[in-house]
Amino acid sequence: MKKILYLLLFVPFFGLSQSTEPSNADAVFIKKLSDEILTNGKAYDLLYELTKKVGGRIAGSPAMYKAEAWGVHTFEQLGAPSVSKQACQVPRWVRGSGDYANITSIDGKKQVRALDVLALGNSLGDGKKVEATLLAVQNFEELEKRKDEVKGKIVYFNNSFDATIVKTFEAYGKAGQYRRNGASQAAKYGAVGCIIRSLTSSTANDPHTGGMAYNDSFPKIPAQAVGPRDADYLWSLAKKSSAVKISMATHGKFLPDTTGHNIIAEIKGSQFPDEIITIGGHLDSWDVNEGAHDDGAGVVHTMEVMRALRAVGYQPKHTIRFVLFANEENGLRGGSAYAAAAKEKNEKHIFALESDEGGFTPRGFSFTAAPEKIAAAKRWLPLLKPYGTSSMDDVGGGADIGPLHRTFNTPLCGFLPDSQRYFDVHHARSDVFENVNKRELLLGAVNIAGLIYLVDTYGF
Repeated sequence: MKKILYLLLFVPFFGLSQSTEPSNADAVFIKKLSDEILTNGKAYDLLYELTKKVGGRIAGSPAMYKAEAWGVHTFEQLGAPSVSKQACQVPRWVRGSGDYANITSIDGKKQVRALDVLALGNSLGDGKKVEATLLAVQNFEELEKRKDEVKGKIVYFNNSFDATIVKTFEAYGKAGQYRRNGASQAAKYGAVGCIIRSLTSSTANDPHTGGMAYNDSFPKIPAQAVGPRDADYLWSLAKKSSAVKISMATHGKFLPDTTGHNIIAEIKGSQFPDEIITIGGHLDSWDVNEGAHDDGAGVVHTMEVMRALRAVGYQPKHTIRFVLFANEENGLRGGSAYAAAAKEKNEKHIFALESDEGGFTPRGFSFTAAPEKIAAAKRWLPLLKPYGTSSMDDVGGGADIGPLHRTFNTPLCGFLPDSQRYFDVHHARSDVFENVNKRELLLGAVNIAGLIYLVDTYGF
């Protein structure tokens, strides 16, 4: 009774139905969606298919095409009214095999200790051994101070997540500069190799890969990430030893670009078919894991929302597109192609939501939109709170839908699950199906479906 009375106090809304206030009917419908997903949801089974039958899906690989075919077939099997493929050129970086890093001597005494490492995504290497003394630094500021010591060395960046930052994506963003730019910053002063501390707060020793880029003004040196425990060992060793020698090799190379595809399912709007709501996740992953949380969860969230809306007989007022984006991890070609095609067709995109932060317990959503729209959306919190949504923050969205905002100023939304465990598996070999909880995954789809329904009903 309290919930009903509270809902009836809502002030008039913005967008499509300004004369219609959110009502108990909305709560009833969202409960219907929730019941359908929690009882009959296919997301977990679909994730098993994607991770175990397709596996890692790096852009340009045979597995990418297998994943695309799976996406088309699965959308059709789930009852999508229409499914299409949207072509885009994607890069084809190949890791190769045999990458390694070993400690070979300490203070002149021969040692043999292998380090658990992964070459950074898009790094280059001819497989030749690089052996040099290690120069360990905490950050770019220390590198600058010690630049005269860099020439001929392998530079190790020990920059870790800031433990005081509770929102782990903020800690990741702060530390990410070392993965993206560390190799070129070190090469600028003559380094022959680069190793970074993996971008994680995990206590496991799994190394974490991820995209990097070279500055063409400097040599393209081999670049690796080392597992957290080996990172701790390297750092302590460098502080107490006068000379630590490392041997390393990587084998990464680029093959010519190839054609990839966004996979798009669509439900046409009954009242405003030319106004488009987009929901999506990215189909690609890195090559060292199954891409279960990143972003298999977002892919099956997208599919499950489509399935559930169809299952309960919902006919949207606006056109809703369900997009599995190509090549988010190392180039964002899919999201860019989607926005470019929308611009060419002069489409009207009124809202876009992405799930790309894993399949953990839902916590809320974040928006990039006009302040008054975010403030109005917060009035929906009582409707979504029973399913886990406790906050609606500003500054959010997703990498794949970012081009829509830059092209059309489309309001963006990012699904926010609990983030504390996400970077334990992000870009690491541990990002596998077994590390996804079915109940948490399905609850994510419930919250996303509820929000999409509200946006379609009341506008944004």
